[in-house]
Amino acid sequence: MVPVVYHPHYVAPLPPGHRFPMLKFQLLYELLLKDQVISLDSCFTPAIASSAILQLVHTPDYVEGYCNGTLDAKAQRRIGLPWSPELVRRTCTAVGGTILTAQLALEMGLACNTAGGTHHAFPSYGSGFCIFNDLAIAVRVLQHQGLVERVLIVDLDVHQGDGTAWIFRDDPQVFTFSMHCEVNFPTRKQTSDLDIPLPEGLDDDGYLQILAQYLPDLLTQVKPDLVLYDAGVDPHIGDRLGKLALTDMGLYRRDRQVLSTCLAGGYPVACVIGGGYAEDLTALVYRHSLLHRAARDVMTGKAFKPTF
Repeated sequence: MVPVVYHPHYVAPLPPGHRFPMLKFQLLYELLLKDQVISLDSCFTPAIASSAILQLVHTPDYVEGYCNGTLDAKAQRRIGLPWSPELVRRTCTAVGGTILTAQLALEMGLACNTAGGTHHAFPSYGSGFCIFNDLAIAVRVLQHQGLVERVLIVDLDVHQGDGTAWIFRDDPQVFTFSMHCEVNFPTRKQTSDLDIPLPEGLDDDGYLQILAQYLPDLLTQVKPDLVLYDAGVDPHIGDRLGKLALTDMGLYRRDRQVLSTCLAGGYPVACVIGGGYAEDLTALVYRHSLLHRAARDVMTGKAFKPTF
């Protein structure tokens, strides 16, 4: 089975009614086990990322301020999540999860986290529910370990990965590719190595045609040692914050297209789940599980059998 990374610390308490669907991480793990997409034998537990690891990307003042709960009120509001020691633990564990996922992908060809994709975090501040940029930190860790030279970040969350784009703006060894809804957060976009702004209301076929137009050529051009794939499900037609019109089947086809294209070329892929903000938590968790189902099916050559 595909190696999957999970930790019970992926869930931290939030105030009742908060719009961030924190419980989805635990429910995703439970659904994957129940549907036998994964097994306990294929699950890996990450370590908590240390302050030194966080500072490979983030400034010491920001890391210390967040971890100690001393950020000012404006900085906290920009993040959008109320501070707590449990949330600090959750955040640092999720970063450790993406690092482990990337390491497993290099070893086994494909690995999936059950969290991750905090691509709005900048070196000195957090934004849009993103505190530390797990994608960027994972890249820096692997670079420092001498495990990779060239990395391709494929960000298909509906929102541009602005923090990731800014962090790697002057790094020729890391190529950032973002397909996102043009009229969506963040209002001020950064410049990725390749940005594909998508029109509001784009459907499955239109989306997948655009993806197929760019991804194979990018892999040939970049020749990455690792692909980091942010598989946000907020392009779904039922997402509160999305503005695109993909269906469940469209998300599955997207994930399978990315994974099969990369693996066919011999490029290892580390996956994170990215954003998703549906009112129906059960439907949202199922959408996130499509990534892991696609990973299983690509690895085994199985056809997809929808359970919805």
